Amino acid sequence: MGGFCAEVWEATAETRAAIDELPFVKGLADGSLERDRFEYYMVQDALYLHGYARALASTAARADRSEEIAFYAKSAHECIVVESALHEGNVGSVEGAKPSPTGTAYVSYLQSLAQTGGYAELAAGVLPCFWVYMDVGSRLMEKAGDLAGHPYGDWISTYADEAFAESTRKACEITDAIAERSDAPTVARMREAFVRATTYEWKFWDAAWKKETWPFGG
Repeated sequence: MGGFCAEVWEATAETRAAIDELPFVKGLADGSLERDRFEYYMVQDALYLHGYARALASTAARADRSEEIAFYAKSAHECIVVESALHEGNVGSVEGAKPSPTGTAYVSYLQSLAQTGGYAELAAGVLPCFWVYMDVGSRLMEKAGDLAGHPYGDWISTYADEAFAESTRKACEITDAIAERSDAPTVARMREAFVRATTYEWKFWDAAWKKETWPFGG
């Protein structure tokens, strides 16, 4: 892979290495993660995905090429239907749950891109949630090997799935194409959006380990 995506993947190498070292991610890999931390994460992730799906829908609405409109619209649908099934199977309904400070900040950032940025920045901003999860999931699968009996095997298999990998590759392909037809200032804003969203991915897993709450009751 070359072009914009190769550049920003390299630019976020330090952040991605830090994700690998998070105790939450290490605990996912070997199955030692405490169940209460995992359930906290699943609730927060379900809440985040509602906002992320809206960001994907906004990306579809801003796209001007039929293939790209279809991709982001389909991704928004799958975000709610497919991934919500994973969350409901682990923690049930999240109705009444309160988004964490980090989850709120991440969704707010994506919404700000949707409201004040252009299509290019928004496409770059939603990409890390595809790519980082696919990368982490596939490598956790390699480390875990046989997932039979693994307490978090359903989570790992969801993000190590070939269909998810194909969606990620498509998202990268579209983002590269957008960058190729954009001017230098737009590409710079795309780069900033990708880097910022990747940092939020790190913060999200770190917050899950800490079971982050709002100060003073939020």
